[in-house]
Amino acid sequence: MATTNDLKNGLVLNLDGELWAVVEFQHVKPGKGGAFVRTTLKNVLSGKVVDKTFNAGTKVETATVDKRTMQYLYADGEDYVFMDMETFDQITVLGGTVGEAANYLLPEAEAIVATHEGVPLYIELPTSVVLEVTYTEPGLQGDRSTGGNKPATVETGATVQVPLFVTTGEKIKVDTRDGRYLGRA
Repeated sequence: MATTNDLKNGLVLNLDGELWAVVEFQHVKPGKGGAFVRTTLKNVLSGKVVDKTFNAGTKVETATVDKRTMQYLYADGEDYVFMDMETFDQITVLGGTVGEAANYLLPEAEAIVATHEGVPLYIELPTSVVLEVTYTEPGLQGDRSTGGNKPATVETGATVQVPLFVTTGEKIKVDTRDGRYLGRA
């Protein structure tokens, strides 16, 4: 248990049996009436974002979330198998939990896997990864770096918009948060 004074970004709360991560919080002390804490909470499993207000000093139940650096081993059907780097234990993470991160996940890549009571909640990738372009249309004579974009398929199967000068076989740096091309690697 913690009070609203202990809230901080990233803290996971257990409200009504659901896990909510604190995205943002603000202590408000109006001139009239009692102080309160205005929070923005994100559901850890569904991703739903809500605003919730607590009276100052209210007790809230915190959830223990264990974050560990793990190595991605392989895909098992629609699920993904990760190995703990310290204990070498393997865990299976459901495809729905991995979500869009699967587009940037290469075998032997490291990711942070967050678990609560042994159940994987979500994974965090590094902000950028280096991927090889497996297919893209060839650029035309006279293409410039500022001339526009074209789709390119990378080794994970994801499609990334790249500048016209990028060719098949090149390694590029991709932002894992929004799939943006960051440059050549």
